[in-house]
Formats: sequence, C-alpha cells, structure tokens
Amino acid sequence: MDIFLNILYYSFTAIYAYIAIIIIITILMENRNPVKSLAWIMIMLLLPIVGIIFFIFFGQNYRKKKIIQNKLKYLPLTSDCIYDIDNINSEDMPKRFQKLAKMLHTNGGSQLFNGGKIDVLTTGTATFDALFNDLMNAKEHIHIEFYIIENDEVGNKLCEILSQKAKEGIRVRLIYDYLGGWHLPPFWKKNLIDSGVFVQPFLATNSLRGLSMINYRNHRKLVIIDGKIGYTGGVNIAERYRKGNRLGRWRDTFMRLEGAAVHAMQYSFLVDWNFVDGKAITDKKYYPEPGYYEDNFIQIVSSGPDTDWPTIMQGIISAIAIAEKEIFIHTPYFIPPDSIITALETAALSGVDVRILTPQHSDSPLVSAASRSYFEELMKSGIKVYFYKYNFLHSKAIVIDRCLSIIGTANMDNRSYEQDYEISAFIYDTKTADTLVDNYLKDLNCSKELNINLWHHRPKIKKFAESLARLFSPLL
Repeated sequence: MDIFLNILYYSFTAIYAYIAIIIIITILMENRNPVKSLAWIMIMLLLPIVGIIFFIFFGQNYRKKKIIQNKLKYLPLTSDCIYDIDNINSEDMPKRFQKLAKMLHTNGGSQLFNGGKIDVLTTGTATFDALFNDLMNAKEHIHIEFYIIENDEVGNKLCEILSQKAKEGIRVRLIYDYLGGWHLPPFWKKNLIDSGVFVQPFLATNSLRGLSMINYRNHRKLVIIDGKIGYTGGVNIAERYRKGNRLGRWRDTFMRLEGAAVHAMQYSFLVDWNFVDGKAITDKKYYPEPGYYEDNFIQIVSSGPDTDWPTIMQGIISAIAIAEKEIFIHTPYFIPPDSIITALETAALSGVDVRILTPQHSDSPLVSAASRSYFEELMKSGIKVYFYKYNFLHSKAIVIDRCLSIIGTANMDNRSYEQDYEISAFIYDTKTADTLVDNYLKDLNCSKELNINLWHHRPKIKKFAESLARLFSPLL
C-alpha cells in the first residue's frame, strides 16, 4: 500500500511539474509584461494545482488567438459624412488631433465621421427616458448590447418594450454578457424569445471553451435604433441609476448620437452578433443614409482581445500626450498601466492642469484599495485627485483642452485595456467638451480634493493594505 501511494505521489508530482513548466515556458515565450509574467510564475510556484486552475481561467492571452474573427465586410458610406483620414484640412482639425485620428484609424480601423448630433446624458432618469422613448419609436430594427441587465424595474421595462416592438414586426437583437447577466431569471429571457426577440449570451461559461475564457468579458454598452440613432457610455440597465443602492445613486455618462458615426456602432454590434450567433449580417438596410447635423468629428473605437492593438489605451495615451492646457478625467476604477501613469505625470509636470475624479466609496474594495496606492505619486507631480462623495461615480469620460472628449465603456484599468471588449467615442468638438466640463465642475462641488500632506500621513495599516492590493493590479 505504501509503495502504491509513493508511486501515486511521485507520478502526480511529475505530471504537475511537467504542466507547470509548460505553462511557465508559454508565459515567457509570449513576451508579456515582465511584472505580469513574474506574477503568474509566482502563482504557479506558490499555489500548486490552484495556480494551474487560475491560469486556465484567468491567465491565457487570447489577443493573438483572435477568438472573434471579423467575417464582416465593412460597408463604406458614399455620403460626404465620412472624412478622408489622409487629407484632413488643418482648418477643420488642429494638426495635433489629426495625428490622433490617423493613429486610431491605422491601429483599429476607426473611420472619421463628421456632422453628428450629440446629446450628453448624466442622470439615470434622463438616460432611460430618452432611450425608452427612442426604442418605442423604432420602425425597422433594434440592436442592443449590454454588460449588465438587472431583473428590476428598469430591466423589466426594457423587456416589455422589446417584446412589444418584436410583436409589431420590428427585428430586435439582444446581446448580454453571460456573467454580467448570470442572475437574470429564465423567464426574463423566455419572455423576450417568445415575443420574437433574438437573444444571445456572450461567451457562456456552460462549456469548457466558455470556462477557459471566463476572464474575457463583453463590457460594451451599445444601442442602435434603425441604424440612425446610437447610444453608448458607462450605463448598464439597472434601477440603481435612478434610485440608487447602498452606495447611493449611480452617476454616469451616456451619449445619444445621430449621424454617420452610428454606422460604426452598428458595425461593432454586428461583428459581435456574428460571433455569438454565427450569422454575418451585411444588408445595406442596416446602414441607411445619415443626416448631417453639426460641424464636428467622431471616431468610434472598439478594443478587446480580438484587436491587434490595445486601441483605446493607445488613443488615451496619445490624447494625454497632446494636451496643452487641461485634462479632466472621470473614472470609477483607477489601476492604469505604467504607460498611462507616466503620460499623466509628464503632462502635469509640463504645466497641464490634470484632474482625476474617482468615487470615495466603491463597489469593489480590492480595486479601490489598489487605486489609492497610486494617488500620492500622482499628487507629487501636480495632479489633483478628488473623491466623489455621497453617491457612486461610474462615469468613464475624459476631456482634453475642451476640444476632445472621450466617452465610452472603458475604465482606467488593465482589465478594460487588455481583457474586456470595450467601445469608446472620440469626439473632436468644443460644444460636447464644454458640456462635459460643465458637468465635471458640478461634480467637483460634490467632491473633496485630496491633500497630499494629509494623505501621506494616513494610517500605516491603510497604506499597507493598499500596497498589498496593488500587488494584484496586473491581474485585476
């Protein structure tokens, strides 16, 4: 018996060592960030068996594997609303922004559109009132994609509207992230399907393939109505945006868009639909001739494990680098890569007014603790850091020099830039920027600025906890 147990023990040890070595070699050969590589190697060595399980679920790099293959051929518009990216008039766009626009086009294929109508929505009531009204007036089709849909008053209202429109003969397609919507009861989805709504989860974890990709989630929020109206931003379908929860009412930023740039939103949705449903939808009816509304420029930028580059992150770094006067940032989670930290500190040290507004109380204690470990270093460079009090700030928005606005779904963290499927609008428009800045300044009235001296002398136990949480930042 002892011999058998010894054979079993040594056999298991040999197999585990072989698998661990193969994984470590794979990590090294992929030339990842050295800090992340070292973190995974330490996990493999210090947590036998558990380390392998963690790596299978959370550690694989799918960017090179292209789990979403783009089988759609983009339908270029013949309208004047698409601007020739290679021949931008300096009178229409300053040269410093031209470089950004060309970079986003080169690394992510983001076309430059002009003539859009943009409405910025900053409260849950205003957002859902506008959204539900547009949905009720849909004539041809509705395409919806959300990370989280709650089974509450707002979620049920959405279900009711979509079911009604489907019964009227409107083609309705809905994508929800499988983990984000895991708690939706079966009857919620069944009611939609029975009404004629086409419903698909994104990367369901009820299969071996789904479990191995559990760390890659669809964080996009998109609504496209008749190919003419589009919505995106940080809002999920949940009542907490109107009535709040234990963190208070959720403050977020959502945008309503009309014009040619809606076609880029449509394209992004249909690429995702092709992945979840297996059908390539290329009918031109989904890209109706757009109207021209105002003199502005818009790029819709998608990023995720399916793109060659971390496009949104590169866009934000470039935007920070070209700032001359001010950078105002909304973010609920702040665990950025070193490249963004360096860009922000460089901007502040060169005289740019850099402000970061983040919530005082978070729905993720670990992420919040890790975020706070960065603040003292940032403040030393001249960056102003503010805590949003009373309610929860979930907005993801950046304004550069009151000329460029970035509104989207990406947080300032490694997960958004490298692991989640995200979408952001880069808007070259002073009117939109002024609106966002006005709202930002109102938010500052509900915030407190951190004092570097007081922050430095906060209890050491807090500093230790924050530093400990920061060790996990490459994996968060």
